[in-house]
Amino acid sequence: MTVLNRAILPALMFCLAFAPALGAQEKTALAIMMAVYQRPQPVDMSATLTMTLVDSKGKERPRSLDQRLASFGGVDKKIMVFQSPADVRGTSFMNWSYEEAGKGDDQWIYMPALKRVKRITSDGKGGSFMGSDFSYDDLGARHPSKDSHVILGSDTVAGEECWMIESKPKDPGDSYSRTVSWISKNRLVGFRRDYYDKKSALLKTLSVLETRTMGTYLMITKTEMHNVQANHRTRMEFTAIKLDTGIADEQFTERAMAKGL
Repeated sequence: MTVLNRAILPALMFCLAFAPALGAQEKTALAIMMAVYQRPQPVDMSATLTMTLVDSKGKERPRSLDQRLASFGGVDKKIMVFQSPADVRGTSFMNWSYEEAGKGDDQWIYMPALKRVKRITSDGKGGSFMGSDFSYDDLGARHPSKDSHVILGSDTVAGEECWMIESKPKDPGDSYSRTVSWISKNRLVGFRRDYYDKKSALLKTLSVLETRTMGTYLMITKTEMHNVQANHRTRMEFTAIKLDTGIADEQFTERAMAKGL
């Protein structure tokens, strides 16, 4: 999440140097995804997160969490602690993402009933996060170098002219066979992403429902993940957002997970 002023440069290179050849297109698509990955972000953020699960009949189950994120020397750290309802209160999740290309995220979950922190293995990262339509992997910050990227064309989403970029994982053991992202040409923000299962069937769609400008930052404040195969949805909405308040590294430890925020 470290602010990178050069983040917009790769997209400008795309506008000036686009060529129809596949090799150039592949390089350009990667440049766009790197620009999104490096989009200016605050050094730290705290917020209240409302995660609402919506079943096929429209029944809603809201859950409230406290979330904090911060960057420390090339490592982006995130901790999420459930506050309600009572059956999940005290459950916490922590993710460390690395700027180093090719290095996977480290993830942990704390379950109050077990009174211990459990490390999430690579095999478990494709599982559902607390019954939601987000997997543990979805909650990390995937480095663009893990995928091969191709521009499929252009489209308009929420009034934004977007590039459509297909990303295929280089690791055959990945949870998805491919994703397709709609990236705003003006704001370098992803407004939609389709996820395809191992059989290349559409599994779920992530939509950005709301953004908010806070100081010099463009923040995504509301999203929805729709599992089209199960007809189930998960909405995430951030409120009470605070930026660059100086969150300490000590707040991203296994001890902090068990203690709560």
